[in-house]
Amino acid sequence: MTTPSLPILDLSSLGGPDHAAFLAELRDAARNVGFFYLVGHGVPAQLEAEVHREARAFFALPEAQKLDVEMIQSPHFRGYTRAGREITRGAPDWREQFDIHAEREALPQRPGLPAWTRLQGPNQWPAEHPMLRPTLLAWQAALTVVATRLLSAFAEALEQPKGAFEAITRDLPNQAMKIIRYPGRITEDSEQGVGAHKDSGLLTLLVQDTAGGLQVQGENGWIDATPIPGSFVVNIGELLELASNGYLKATVHRVVSPPVGRDRLSIAFFLGARLDATVPLLDLPPHLAAEATGPTADPLNPLFRNVGENYLKGRLRSHPDVAERHYADLLAGAPA
Repeated sequence: MTTPSLPILDLSSLGGPDHAAFLAELRDAARNVGFFYLVGHGVPAQLEAEVHREARAFFALPEAQKLDVEMIQSPHFRGYTRAGREITRGAPDWREQFDIHAEREALPQRPGLPAWTRLQGPNQWPAEHPMLRPTLLAWQAALTVVATRLLSAFAEALEQPKGAFEAITRDLPNQAMKIIRYPGRITEDSEQGVGAHKDSGLLTLLVQDTAGGLQVQGENGWIDATPIPGSFVVNIGELLELASNGYLKATVHRVVSPPVGRDRLSIAFFLGARLDATVPLLDLPPHLAAEATGPTADPLNPLFRNVGENYLKGRLRSHPDVAERHYADLLAGAPA
């Protein structure tokens, strides 16, 4: 391992005598880098080990059993995706993955409802691997606690009430996670494990194995997010950039495929706002507002303050096969 180039923050100092110092470090990391390592988070190492074990066991299943829960069967974008089937910036990602969200019933559909209401629904679970469901849902619950606490700290760091984000996350936050396996590359033509992108939610918490490959775009090139055992890699999503009028930065990142003969495992958790929420514009104090110059404008990735619309846009672009099967009515006449 090389010396990490991202800031390291200790969540256990939040609420203690170093509370103010933690908030200052958090604001600086999110403002200037958009990525940091989080230690002292309190999630048991045993639970992390269980998630890794169950993820490895799932990916070791015969392909036919994984395809029994393939995402194309789910209008809610849940389930298994083969390597090369998710698209980032128009190119295929060389990773296989299994996506879940909060375990909720599908919303009854009727004429006039916005299309994003189709996103809510149950997960798919492999019958041959019964321990995957309780393990991933336990991980999802544990990381929701950490991410919610961190979101409250962000509000304080921006000199807002601690509950500034509660209205858009209360009761029904958008909890999404995926277990991901990056096979060793099969050609030198492309190293794209995941193409360069920003995350669309509020916060992302990522656990890596020892293989490495995650890179963060810095001012002077790509920064390796070297794995640190027991830590989460945390990054800012586009919704926090919107809410802070660009003061906080959602940073571009990518994953480089491992070399031939190796693979890489990671577990990503995404905390987002309620699908029916509208992202607020925080009333920052003057000394912070002066540095908030608006969110990054990207004509290839327009941002909407309507959370459901924003999330649906991303899903349709990333999974065109699911979009064609379940959202063909939205694709007719839509721009590419």
